[in-house]
Amino acid sequence: MFKISYIFLISFLILSCSEESEMSNPFYEDYKNEFQVPNFKSIKIDHYLPAFEEGIRAHEKEIINISKNNENPSFENTIAELERSGELLTKVTAVFYNLLSADTNDDLDKLSEKIGPKLSAHRDSLFLNEKIFKRLKSIKTNEYSSLSSEQQRLTDEMIRNFEMNGANLSEQSKERFIEINKKLTELSIKFDQNVLKDTNNSELYISDEKELGGLSEKIKDQAKRLAKNKGYSSGWVFNPTRISMYPFLTSSTNRELREQLYKMYVNRGKNPNEFNNEEIVREMANLRLEKAQLMGFTNHAELSLQKTMAKSSNGVNALLNQVWEPAKAMAQEEIKDMQDLIQEEGNNFALQAWDWMHYSEKVRKRKYDFDSAEVQPYLEMDTIRDSAFELANRLFGIKFIQKNDIPKYHPDVDTFEVLDKNGDHLGVFLTDYFARPSKQGGAWMNTFRDQSNFDGRVRPIVLNVCNFAKPNDGEKAFLTFEHAETLFHEFGHALHGLLSDVDYPYLSGTSVTRDYVEFPSQLMENWIRHSDFLAEFAKHFETGKPIPKRLLEKMSSAGTFNQGFATTEYMIASMLDLAWHTIESPVENTEEFEQTLFKEIGKPVEIDSRYGSTYFGHIFAGGYAAGYYSYMWSEVLDSHAFEIFDKEGLYDSEYAEKLEDFVYSSGNSVDLMNQYKKFRGEEPNVSSLLRKRGLN
Repeated sequence: MFKISYIFLISFLILSCSEESEMSNPFYEDYKNEFQVPNFKSIKIDHYLPAFEEGIRAHEKEIINISKNNENPSFENTIAELERSGELLTKVTAVFYNLLSADTNDDLDKLSEKIGPKLSAHRDSLFLNEKIFKRLKSIKTNEYSSLSSEQQRLTDEMIRNFEMNGANLSEQSKERFIEINKKLTELSIKFDQNVLKDTNNSELYISDEKELGGLSEKIKDQAKRLAKNKGYSSGWVFNPTRISMYPFLTSSTNRELREQLYKMYVNRGKNPNEFNNEEIVREMANLRLEKAQLMGFTNHAELSLQKTMAKSSNGVNALLNQVWEPAKAMAQEEIKDMQDLIQEEGNNFALQAWDWMHYSEKVRKRKYDFDSAEVQPYLEMDTIRDSAFELANRLFGIKFIQKNDIPKYHPDVDTFEVLDKNGDHLGVFLTDYFARPSKQGGAWMNTFRDQSNFDGRVRPIVLNVCNFAKPNDGEKAFLTFEHAETLFHEFGHALHGLLSDVDYPYLSGTSVTRDYVEFPSQLMENWIRHSDFLAEFAKHFETGKPIPKRLLEKMSSAGTFNQGFATTEYMIASMLDLAWHTIESPVENTEEFEQTLFKEIGKPVEIDSRYGSTYFGHIFAGGYAAGYYSYMWSEVLDSHAFEIFDKEGLYDSEYAEKLEDFVYSSGNSVDLMNQYKKFRGEEPNVSSLLRKRGLN
């Protein structure tokens, strides 16, 4: 997942000043290290408020100066000055919101509740500034033809962003628009906090080792350590998180406990406690509808999709409809295989969602003689990370050099300098791979600084965050194959940020449409799935020997196994997202809304949505509202794109150069579909995706 930039989305305003002297605030001066990485150790909770406030004052003054400039509006005195504005505010926002997601605490959480609405209000004050908007339109009318192509792109993107954020509204409508945005920000923050707290508040505690049937010693050791960390003197603990739950659901022979843990996971945010999100979900969906209708749209999706490749919900539905029925048909075949196995074992229960991982793994072993656990000794985390680095080197000539003197915000973070093909500094890359209670669930990429060539060469500082199981001291960390894919996925986002080579930060790196941003990341996953790549880089952690050919053959044979389930659960979540954002009248009850949708689309009882509404952070706490479909849209691109490397060679120099020039380096500086066609030579089509998933 690409973690949408808080700098871009939230930008700005704040509260009262701290008593601390401004001179001692680390945000007020250059960071004292070679690459200008934030000095995390010197940043304290009391530094944020005064830095935000001072940043606001400076930014507001800059905006006023731009809007009151008596000279005729020009690109240089308006758009270029907007790009220069808000430097301090951008600086403190980057640190605060990255840490809020990756290493939060009660103080940061409380501060975010105060900051969020103020930032939302200040953002509105910019986008609803009539004088600025008029200057932008004047540039479009009078100077546009003389601008460079990137300057034209920047002009168009700024105008469209102002329009989509209410610039054309009447004064009365603007007042309500601001109120809605403020409330949505408050609700989104609360939603996010509730999910994390409800997750940490739930656990499956097991005191009797007899109830651990089927679990490996490694899984039991991790659960024992988790119990100890939670204050138990003995026993085992499993949390309702993917990193803890999935191994249990796959291996445990105790069906009752599988059901308990699974239901803890899917009931997050709708338990009868202080962390319940049902009312928040309903209120957010209704407010988004009202906001869209203020803007003249029938629903939120039609507003949100204006800035995407799909353009409308009709475009999204056209894609989903091509995949939905083939996915369900394959899922029904998978269900039959598992139900037959259940009967063979002498059981008479019907397959349920909490049985899926357990019985699909048994079917996989039976059909392909392939146990996914066989692969893990060849997927030591550092080795897989280094294979991603080597892939980037072979494709783009860049190198990753680990440097321990680069500041880090947590001991689990690793830091790297990135060098370009000429050996010059390209950027800084930070990885934060291990799960902990202070970190939001999932995986994402973000930046502490974006690339630009505007007013000098600014190199990016990029962060990858994951939630892999942390090993005991002195032991190596091993990934499941799905986690190896996640590492490559987020690394793809990182490359999109690191290789960016545009003039203006507004268009830099991952600042592309929601349904394109997952393409550069998902494309990287194709290499880790390829048997030739694995044959070279997957080495046994003890012997150093490459993964056996027989195991690769098994993996290849089982390559599209369980894709009916994987595609169907994703499609349900995409349809749930679209349903919430195509309502044309207010929703009264969250649970009833969900269940009505599931009945209408014919959701298989054995498969749940990948995310339920009350913990669907992508759409209620992130930037994917009406956009979760984008993973599938981007997969159409990535599956079609990788076919050329599969045909011409995994490291084909001609297409690698095109890939860098037309995908990874160009950000949003040019039309995205035109760039794709320059790289691939033709438009993508859904048949590549269906082939990849075995659905055709």
